[in-house]
Amino acid sequence: MPHTTSRQIAEHIESLYGRPHAELVAHADSTTHPNMLSALLAAHAAVEFAERDLAFQLQRLRQLIHPEREVGRFDAGHIHDCARRIGEAVAVRDTQAQHITAVLQSLHRVPAPQTTPANTVTPLAPAVAAAATPARAR
Repeated sequence: MPHTTSRQIAEHIESLYGRPHAELVAHADSTTHPNMLSALLAAHAAVEFAERDLAFQLQRLRQLIHPEREVGRFDAGHIHDCARRIGEAVAVRDTQAQHITAVLQSLHRVPAPQTTPANTVTPLAPAVAAAATPARAR
């Protein structure tokens, strides 16, 4: 089963940071302080997990309701449990995807500053800037 939602999110993150997903994960893992990249990757991982859980539960439900399989005494509970877990996985995936998409849409890629021997820039640091939002009047 294709995991299109997580794939689209990963592609958006890669595009935003200009690096492959594996490289971004390695960079985030090497950083000890919280940052936007780490938060985006954590939300993406939650979407991936929900999609894997959804695929697993769908496969299990299909096994339980296979036409050639007789539904026994305890099967109804297992079928109900799979259906409940499918609903939960869809809710988690959709909620996480909605929030991460909103965050990704508020960010944009900015050109890296020109580097000179005296001005060295760390990779990934200047790649993302929050989109400008008008100040709220109180």
